[in-house]
Amino acid sequence: MKRILILVFLVMLLSICLSGCGQQEPVTLRLMTHDSFDIAAETMAQFTEETGIAVEVFKAGDAGAMVNQAVLAAGDPLADVIFGIDNTFLSRALNNKIFIPYESPVLDQIRDDLKLDPQNRALPVDFGDVCLNYDRNWFAKNSLDPPRSLDDLIDPAYAGLTVVENAATSSPGLAFLLATIDTYGEMGYLDYWQKLEGNDVLVTDGWEDAYYGAFSASSDGSRPVVVSYASSPAAEVFFAETALDEAPTAAVVSDGSCFRQVEFVGILQGTKHETEARQLVDFLLSRPFQEDIPLHMFVYPANEEAQLPEVFIEHSQVPQYPATISPEEIAANREAWVQAWTETVLR
Repeated sequence: MKRILILVFLVMLLSICLSGCGQQEPVTLRLMTHDSFDIAAETMAQFTEETGIAVEVFKAGDAGAMVNQAVLAAGDPLADVIFGIDNTFLSRALNNKIFIPYESPVLDQIRDDLKLDPQNRALPVDFGDVCLNYDRNWFAKNSLDPPRSLDDLIDPAYAGLTVVENAATSSPGLAFLLATIDTYGEMGYLDYWQKLEGNDVLVTDGWEDAYYGAFSASSDGSRPVVVSYASSPAAEVFFAETALDEAPTAAVVSDGSCFRQVEFVGILQGTKHETEARQLVDFLLSRPFQEDIPLHMFVYPANEEAQLPEVFIEHSQVPQYPATISPEEIAANREAWVQAWTETVLR
């Protein structure tokens, strides 16, 4: 009888081990990102199917708010991976040491000009250019040449035609301010803005107010020039209710007139799932994710092997020489620049 009981116990133990021993609970990674993050559910499902790792997306406000939360939680992170820190906030994140360095094998496919952190704490995922956009039809009807540079906006012929976003409250507004700083220098950008104000520039709180509230091509507004993105004309065609052969808008991509924003991904210090987090970073840099970026977030993939959708090829342009300011210089001067701009333009 005793032998039978022992045998039964061993069989039960073997059964338990066969069903559970060596099996680990499936990992769910938390991806911290900004409110504008958008990607196809099928794309994220592909990552889970390939790896068995689930992803929970945590939207933490705009890029600035997201960085602030990540810095405050340094060492005890709110997520495992963070995506969407751009070059205007990159130095703040790096200086607060919120990342674990990771040299992804996919970096070989990423554009070298986007790699702004040589230690690979923040890896580039996408880029977009903040540029002036104009209403093609308005300029044709009014027999006025569209603007070709920042200088044109202060010409009396363009008085009352431009709407921009507040540099203190808007990401494209800040990017456009940085473009003027790079173009005119610290000694000249405020003079430029004074002239722009004298030419009746309109300042709105954010991009939606400017684009869908004041821009003549997309609203009942009367302003045919707006600060938007180089990819906005492609978006106009893509979302048009009827098929368009030509975009109703165009971007000004002359040298120095646009500011390039680069978005990064990084593994957060303190994650309990570093191995799995590396796999997610690799996926965000890989072609399946990269090729899904343009038609969801209307920015360009950082991976040089990713194929662009036809609407981007036909209706958007990438500036050859955008304005650039290093993340370190932005971090050191951003608050002072924005304050000086506010006092000059919104006083």
